[in-house]
Amino acid sequence: MVPLNRPPANWPLRAPVPQDMRWLRVEDASAVAAARNAALALADRLQFPAARADRLALAVTEAASNLHKHAQQGSLLLRVGRDGPAPGIELVTIDAGPGVPDVAAARRDGHSTAGTLGIGLGAIQRQADFTDLYSVPGHSTSLVARFWGTVPTPGPAPGPAPGPAPGPPPAPRSAGVTRPITGETECGDAYGAIGAGEAVTAVFCDGLGHGPLAATAAAEGVTAVLDDPAGEPAALLERAHRRMSGTRGGAVAVMRLSGGVARFAGLGNVAGSVLFQGRRKSMVSVPGIAGHQARTIRQFDYEAPPGAAVILHSDGVSSRWEAAALPGLEARDPLLIAAVLLAEAGIHRDDAGVLVLKS
Repeated sequence: MVPLNRPPANWPLRAPVPQDMRWLRVEDASAVAAARNAALALADRLQFPAARADRLALAVTEAASNLHKHAQQGSLLLRVGRDGPAPGIELVTIDAGPGVPDVAAARRDGHSTAGTLGIGLGAIQRQADFTDLYSVPGHSTSLVARFWGTVPTPGPAPGPAPGPAPGPPPAPRSAGVTRPITGETECGDAYGAIGAGEAVTAVFCDGLGHGPLAATAAAEGVTAVLDDPAGEPAALLERAHRRMSGTRGGAVAVMRLSGGVARFAGLGNVAGSVLFQGRRKSMVSVPGIAGHQARTIRQFDYEAPPGAAVILHSDGVSSRWEAAALPGLEARDPLLIAAVLLAEAGIHRDDAGVLVLKS
């Protein structure tokens, strides 16, 4: 039975386990039906009411159909989201172009222009509890949609009548996305984040290699930080380094975001940056392999003003992405930001992962 209780405010965010997510390449007509069937199977597993499942299936069919018809190298992700009053389903689509020349028009029902992604976003918006779209002509298009199940109404009970069922949750402050290398179901990239008051502590781990052993190493590093996130990032990174000694190891970054400051400690090839007003400030990691070899671990403070996006990603996402080519991206939903960076700079011959926190 899937738990339906609202998680506490400091409930940790973690990368979904393999059974909670499904990536599909959408390059032929058969992929549209496969995406619809995958959505319905996930909705059945989460006990979505029939009407909600139908709405999800309609939106996924529309999104997959448009990827097939108009996009290059389109991919669709379905996964369980656990940040709301009940488990929900998140839909993410990415592609390699050609981009939408008029995003405002794409939001109108029935809009389609030959040779462009006529995504009919208006239809998807009506079915989903949340949608966001980002596209730049000549670049990729990324779509995020969220569908929340309903909280069952309890039976009659003595005492005051229960209050109204909670609605969709507020926009998340952090979100991430992972994609395993082609041919694998387990991803060697993993992330986590946990809040305490206004502060958020985040960790990103890229396990060495690919497959189950890399995933085990990455999960160990994330758990080492989330088990007790109260220390400074450098101390938390040192703990992750010790805990990963029994694994194949990996690259790890730990960051605390509070009061407009991102305090960062990194070991190995995990990239950190602050995106603000169209500019990107990169963070500094020290060379090494968590679990095996580490020089003196250091931490650094970076300004992260309100409205900035703080980004951690593995080397499965190229660091060559240009902030100037993605105007206004930092203002968008964190999951959409992660999807855009995966679309723009993700490498298919490697595990890839991105974690985004909003300042």
